[in-house]
Order: sequence, then C-alpha cells, then structure tokens
Amino acid sequence: MKNIQEILPLYFVAGTQDCRHLGDNPTDNLLSVLKQALEGGITCFQFRDKGKFSLENSPTEQRALAINCRDLCRQYHVPFIVDDNVDLALEIEADGIHVGQSDTPVKTIRARSNKPLIIGWSINRFDEAKIGEEISEIDYFGVGPIFPTLSKENPSPTLGMEFIQTLRNGGITKPLVAIGGIKLEHVKTLRKYGADGVAVITAITQANNIKAATQALKEDSNTRKS
Repeated sequence: MKNIQEILPLYFVAGTQDCRHLGDNPTDNLLSVLKQALEGGITCFQFRDKGKFSLENSPTEQRALAINCRDLCRQYHVPFIVDDNVDLALEIEADGIHVGQSDTPVKTIRARSNKPLIIGWSINRFDEAKIGEEISEIDYFGVGPIFPTLSKENPSPTLGMEFIQTLRNGGITKPLVAIGGIKLEHVKTLRKYGADGVAVITAITQANNIKAATQALKEDSNTRKS
C-alpha cells in the first residue's frame, strides 16, 4: 500500500448522482468521468453513491458499479475508497473506507478487516480532530466543508481555508484532506496552510474538459505544504 500522504493530493469523490447531467445511463456516466479523471492524474478515488439520484435503492446495480470502479482504479494503481458502506467495502476488497462522525466506529471497521485498509474520518470541529488524533485506526481526516457545497443535503457549518491552519497550529499531525466546494483557485492556498490534499467533486464532474481540469488540479495540488 502507498504511503498515505502520497494518495491524498488529488482525492476525487463521486457517485452516479454527481454525473446525471451527462446522460441517461448513470453507470456509464460515472465510469466515463472516472476514467478521464484517472487519465488526468487523480491520486485517490472515493465511491460515494448516496442520496437523491443515486443507486442507493438498487444495491445489486450499485455493487456491480462499485466493482467496475474498483477495477478501473486498479488499472491506474490508484486507491479505491468506499464511503460509509463498510459491508460493501469489505466484500469487494476496497483499498479503504471513509466514515463520518455518526457512522460505523473506526475501531470496529479495523477489527473486521484482516487486510491493510485505509480508514478516513470526517471532522468539522477542532475537538473532533483532537479526539481523532489519539485514535490509531484513523489514517487521515477529511476536513470540511471548507466552502458551501451542494453534495450533501444537510451539510455541517462551513469552515473556511484558515481552519486547516488552525488544526496544524493546534498540534494536529494526522494527514488532512480538505473537502467542500473546493475549486482550482483554492488548491495552492490549502496546501500551503497544511492540507495534504484536496477532495473535489464538481471541480471534476462539472468540468467542460475533465482530463484537462484534473491535470490542472493535480499540478496545483503538488504544491508543497509550508
């Protein structure tokens, strides 16, 4: 498995609900976007297929799509992460799982897996980061939303880019991925403030040229942290 910091610079998150503007076949839409993003240089992919317009109510179809996404990621040697759905992640041997504060406890996830598994944990407050800093099972924090986002129906309060700096100045050492409304013009600043990477959805899925947009994000995400 790659070093955690190596997989975080450009972390792509998407599901069928994020690609419905591209046509009537949600499965083909996501696979097409993912392939172009992989060609453009994403360093990690999170399969987050949930909410309105997703395949959440079609588990067989969703599982088949997850496997296709996993296989595509493997062709490009890019880690494949599943959001929230621990059973699916373990069943299809995903490289990792990302969970929120109210999802399956990370210690439970680690105990259920007999293979190396990347575990990410979402945080929105400094006290959550302090708690997570002491939990060895957590490999990285997903920090957000940094800016307003439409990808969640009930998002947590926005944090602003300076929150990354606040975490670092407060002694948080675990790898950080900033997420939530992030665009190309924010990437260099977030990296300089101490983020190990940025997680994006619409900056890739809504791009006119997905591969070119991904390449531009990748270039800026390689900016070294201060």
